[in-house]
Amino acid sequence: MTRVLVVDDEELIRVGLRAIIAAQPDLDVVGEASDGAEVTPLVAKLRPDVVLMDVRMPDIDGIQATRHLLATSASPPKVLVVTTFENDEYVYDALRAGASGFLLKRARPAEVVDAIRVVARGESLLFPAAIRRLAGAYGARRRLPGPALTEREAEVLRLVAAGHSNAEIAADLVLGVETVKTHVGNVLAKLGARDRTQAVVLAYESGFVTPG
Repeated sequence: MTRVLVVDDEELIRVGLRAIIAAQPDLDVVGEASDGAEVTPLVAKLRPDVVLMDVRMPDIDGIQATRHLLATSASPPKVLVVTTFENDEYVYDALRAGASGFLLKRARPAEVVDAIRVVARGESLLFPAAIRRLAGAYGARRRLPGPALTEREAEVLRLVAAGHSNAEIAADLVLGVETVKTHVGNVLAKLGARDRTQAVVLAYESGFVTPG
């Protein structure tokens, strides 16, 4: 069972998301919040696996709340930013702050639950094409951090950035899935990235992978 915390300043949005999520046998809404200031204490109390975080809220927005949550929680949940516009600098800032993906408010119910499952599993990238567009529009150039990647790790990072799942990478490189998981883990550790989304953001911003 994947535990979900819904954060949005609009009650109608919270009610709608709760109804969509509660209809799924493997998902459970454990709580709601109307502002980013409530997120960290609620996460400590409720222990969700995924936080659906509105990116724009009047007091503490989703970017600040995400950054604070990831900086102060010993074992933080995955953050899935909820936004009105996909090509929005706020969305890219949220990804840079540590969000694992984003979801459009106009998404269909099936897309909502699929996004939660993808982010919770952490074995593939959510909306890789959209992340490429955002990186092209807003990405800053900086050096790829950490120790140098091996040739195999570099191959794996490029395939992760292309949106391939662990199983797809295994097929592409003729490796076992567990071996791919090990390579992905090594890449994350070397880059200091908490998940594959953060690794991909770093890959684009450093020019290691180009948005085109």
